[in-house]
Formats: sequence, structure tokens, C-alpha cells
Amino acid sequence: MRTRITLGTMLAAALLTIATPAAQAAGSGDEARPTARSCGELRLTGSLPVPPAGMAVEREVSIGADCTARFGAVRLVRAEKAEGATARAASAVAPSTDGTHRVSGWNEMYDCCNIRMTGLYTASEWTTGGGRVTGASTEATRQWNREPWNAGWSLTAARSDTDCTSDCAVSRTEAHADFGYRGIFDPTGTWYANTHHSYVDLAADGTASCRFDVELRHTFVGWNWRHGCA
Repeated sequence: MRTRITLGTMLAAALLTIATPAAQAAGSGDEARPTARSCGELRLTGSLPVPPAGMAVEREVSIGADCTARFGAVRLVRAEKAEGATARAASAVAPSTDGTHRVSGWNEMYDCCNIRMTGLYTASEWTTGGGRVTGASTEATRQWNREPWNAGWSLTAARSDTDCTSDCAVSRTEAHADFGYRGIFDPTGTWYANTHHSYVDLAADGTASCRFDVELRHTFVGWNWRHGCA
């Protein structure tokens, strides 16, 4: 079961900030960069409320031609129509029984051709009773895009930590994933790197919150960050 939230409350609660503004594209003298349309380092932070059962809330941030982030609107959609792969999987899960709650989150980077480069996903289930979280589990998974000839993105490091799994006031999980790239756009493997962070708080009253960060060593015009929960 889920505590229902009105659309107006959800949109007011959504938060997204730039922790480090995107740098302007390097000058023509920068011989190290693999393309003239590359941008600088960028970190984005997003926070979204958990939507009503059967719904998903999501947001997209794109990198414009001037190498700055452009924020899309927070969208409330049916779970099966959400952009995130996790949301599509979550829509197939049977409805929760009394005292049992579920929430999924996705944190993805896409390139200018709408190809998902890297992604971090969480799937949580927790039970409540007597004003406590009686049991909680959050699974984190990662996905990344490969290119022919054993090239493309790869996972370089990953971890997931939960502070409490039973008899908790709140169960908090943070998941992290570091990705590197070596391929057609950079054969050296030193230019691009995406780091995803996802945070899930599961409360004793059956509510939850989803927060997301992404850090990019270099960005590229047309890249977009998609995150959401369902």
C-alpha cells in the first residue's frame, strides 16, 4: 500500500539543483578533448516524492548547445508509461498486501541519440507495524551500454549500503555506481566518466523518498539525465 499524495503536493516537493554548473566548451586549443562539442564537468541533484500506487514521477534534464543544463518539468504518469526501465518492471509487480510497501527508482544518463549510456536502479520492499519498519530490503542494480569490439561503457566500482533492515524508525539505503568509457568517442578511456548515486528512505508510516545525484567528468551537447520513482 502507498500513502496517496496529491499532484500539487508532489510537484511542489520536487527538487533539482546544479551542484556544479556545466563548464563552457573548451577552446580550439584544447587538443585533448575528443570532440569540439564536449562540455565540462557537471553534477546534478534531484529529489522526488513517491507517487500514488500505479503511478510514476519522473524528470529529465538535458544539456543544451551552450553546455548548460536545461530542466524539464516533473511528470506524473502511469507506471507502465514511465521512461525508466525500473518503472516498467515495477508496473508488473502485484499490488502490495496490507503492511507491505514497494518503491522503485531509476537514475539514467542518455546520449544525444537517445541511447542509455549508464544507469543505476533500486527496488525496495518494506513491511510496517506498530509504528516501526519491521523488515526492509533494497536491491541495487546497474546497467551500461557496450559497443562492438569490446568497447563502450563499463562498470568500474559499485556499492550499496542499508543502515537498518528490521525494527527501524526509517530504513535508509544509498547506492553508488562508477562507470568509465573507452570506445569510438574516446579511445584513451580518460575523457568520460559517469558516477551515479541513489538514496532511498523507507519510513514506518509507509511513505518513502527518492533522491538522486549524477556526476559527469565531461558532458556532451544533447546528453540527458532521467530519474524517477514509482
